[in-house]
Amino acid sequence: MSEHRRPFVLAVAGVLLASSTAASCGDEPTDVRLGEAARGTVAEIVEAPGSVTARAAATVSAPAAGTLDDLRVEPGRRVTKGQVLAVIDAPELEARRRSAERALDEASRGGGGFSSSSGFFAVRRKTDKQAADAFEQARAAAAKIADPALREVLLKQVDAANQQYSAASSAAAAALRSVERGVASLGEAVSSLSAAQRLQAQQAYELADAAVEALTLRAPVAGVVQFGGTAGASPSSLGDLLSSGGAAPAAAGGGSGLPGVDTAVPRGAYVAAGTPLFTVVDVSRLGLLAEVDETDVLLVKPGVKATVELDAATGSAYEASVRSIDLLPTTSARGGVSYKVRLDLTPGEDAPSPRPGMSAVIRLQVREADDAVTVPASAIINVDGRDTVWAVRGDSYERVPVTLGVQGEDVVQVTGGLDAGQRIAVSGADEIQPGDRPS
Repeated sequence: MSEHRRPFVLAVAGVLLASSTAASCGDEPTDVRLGEAARGTVAEIVEAPGSVTARAAATVSAPAAGTLDDLRVEPGRRVTKGQVLAVIDAPELEARRRSAERALDEASRGGGGFSSSSGFFAVRRKTDKQAADAFEQARAAAAKIADPALREVLLKQVDAANQQYSAASSAAAAALRSVERGVASLGEAVSSLSAAQRLQAQQAYELADAAVEALTLRAPVAGVVQFGGTAGASPSSLGDLLSSGGAAPAAAGGGSGLPGVDTAVPRGAYVAAGTPLFTVVDVSRLGLLAEVDETDVLLVKPGVKATVELDAATGSAYEASVRSIDLLPTTSARGGVSYKVRLDLTPGEDAPSPRPGMSAVIRLQVREADDAVTVPASAIINVDGRDTVWAVRGDSYERVPVTLGVQGEDVVQVTGGLDAGQRIAVSGADEIQPGDRPS
């Protein structure tokens, strides 16, 4: 039996008779006690360490360097998805948007600025470079967005704009080739390039505007706000989020990291791009993450029930059920192999509400046998690799091989070889020799 498994007996009916003493053939006193097999219920428990997890969490970081200009939430406040948490003032992005707006106005007024094919190529090269610079800047800004959903949207927007411009630029080049072959007028090529210029200017403005809009930080999920980030946290996974902690330091004015000093970034402080500002934790559904030893994990199945004790809530009881078992192993703290098991946690009645990250002892009820033939675990002895008991047959002990089922710590199930009511040695069985008689 694994040292990680702590079986537990739910109930056993009429287990033992009053104990008695047996004597050997030589009438030497022994510590043998008699009882009998009974019927009852046995539960087998696997005990595993674990911790409380939240449903999801996301760290919100500064998308660009700037000043935390408008802070709209306090720590511990519940927020809804999309609610504004803060606004960052980033003069560089604001200036880029104003410049893009001016370029858009100029492009909208038209004018290719050339009268020959050489001028056409020069303008096209300049337009292509402006587009490439705008796309590069937009990608760099999007990559600093911590919220994965928003980051993905912005990057897709950049990719779509890039494809649109590439098509327009290619159309302008094709138009010029038609002019050179004498099948189109230069005016048609100018019109095509002007359209590409306007598209580039429009896209540059839209991307710059999106970067500025991203300075308004919103809650990626509904939950409770905590200032600072969570080191190593996945922005969307919660199940594993709180296995690590600690806020990333702000770039300037965000706290010294010294004991007793709040590391949260205050209003008006300068922040560098990527500085974690908030973590929003969804605690609408709490769970558990248990580490089950490899010797026991094959007994754990989805739906298995468990009881939970928290180190922080002594005396309070919680219930849980297994949601999933990881396929790949991890190395446990003791150096062995273990597997992560995820459970849904049911809040205990009149028990304190757990917080994510709290340590827990999880007892998984992996097997149970009702109305089973049961004997005390102390009655089982192993002889030549076989489980046996000493049964009283007639006026002497007889070694009887048995087949075991669910194994509790104090009581085990016997599925073959023994019937309920059979008298057996329940302790001191290793002292009995063939031919001994019960007293």
